[in-house]
Amino acid sequence: MSFNILFTSVGRRVSLLRQFKQTLAEMDQNGKIIAADLQKNAAALFVADAIELVPRVVDPAYISVLKDICCRHEIKLLIPLIDTELSLLAKHKAEFASCGVTVLVSSCAVNDICFDKRNTQAFFEEIGAVTPTVYDEVKLAELGEADYPLFLKPARGSCSVGATVISNRRELNFYREQIETPIIQPLIKGLEYTIDVLVDFAGVVKCVVPRLRMETRAGEVSKAMTVKDAELIQAGKGIVEKLPGAVGCITLQCFREPNGTICFIEINPRFGGGFPLSFRAGADFPRWIIEMMLKLPCTAELDKWQDNLVMLRYDDEIIISGEILK
Repeated sequence: MSFNILFTSVGRRVSLLRQFKQTLAEMDQNGKIIAADLQKNAAALFVADAIELVPRVVDPAYISVLKDICCRHEIKLLIPLIDTELSLLAKHKAEFASCGVTVLVSSCAVNDICFDKRNTQAFFEEIGAVTPTVYDEVKLAELGEADYPLFLKPARGSCSVGATVISNRRELNFYREQIETPIIQPLIKGLEYTIDVLVDFAGVVKCVVPRLRMETRAGEVSKAMTVKDAELIQAGKGIVEKLPGAVGCITLQCFREPNGTICFIEINPRFGGGFPLSFRAGADFPRWIIEMMLKLPCTAELDKWQDNLVMLRYDDEIIISGEILK
């Protein structure tokens, strides 16, 4: 039977789809990659075996459309790729399972923690992880010049949209009016890391890969390096183990401050944009996920991947006929 995989909201995730396609071939699995997106000009659509156009995630028909796609293509695994659909798919996970489709999405509780950064900060505090303070109105009124710079971000934002460094009171007053439900925190200094964590279907952490964020562009990492730091690995593992129902790829964001403290700032319960680096380093999440799905022994190991491997991203292009977009 074919092991067909549906990716939703594929956007520019060309490398990720290629990696899963490569893994299916290497494992001698007769499977296809199906790509779905709202926009017919999403680049990743054109590296898939089949293309499906879907309505917006907020459309009442979205779930029924996905179910129809799953039935027509005999999908075994559905992998969502943007934040806004994770909670929705978590709520309908059992419905897909009844149709023979496994949705690689964490529990509703995990998505509630991760999607609203106020909940994320409360979770970090509850489990004893170091995380930046969120300033309330009283504290903001007490801030002096020496307390700047600050960092402002939307409570329910993604891709760094609306994230702003605040240098003074005038900027604070301006930017907080531009963002719905802003979170205002001290600006954390130090080296910034993304940590890719693979969790199996029983909630067991199988692999942890810290990546130093050397440079970002439009909220996504453009230059990065794998770092085999035992403290970061154990800290990331500990955070994810405390999430109530994590599954699949969980992406953590943290800083290592100049004094060595690891300060966590975000959790994204999905594949991050920089995952191709972890894959190239030997953290073969696609293979291990498929092994788990097929109930084969999972060959994942916590830290058996290449250290100090650097990814330098650049623009590439996919050329298609304009007739396809009509």
